[in-house]
Amino acid sequence: MAPLPGAELVQRPLQLYRYLLRCCRQLPTKGIQEHYKHAVRQSFRVHSDEDSPERIQQIIKRAIEDADWILNKYKKQN
Repeated sequence: MAPLPGAELVQRPLQLYRYLLRCCRQLPTKGIQEHYKHAVRQSFRVHSDEDSPERIQQIIKRAIEDADWILNKYKKQN
């Protein structure tokens, strides 16, 4: 499964946050959705003080890759 449409447009942390929450809606059960929404919120809190543009871009790239992996994982189970 490819990333959701718009993944290539994610450039800023707020865009990433919205993108990841949209990815959570694609997950199969409410419990799984809530688990990953919580994880997204926690990650944003942890990285909220990040100010290096290079590091922010690394985080965005990795988060999109991880979201794609998670969506594929649950897609294969169903």
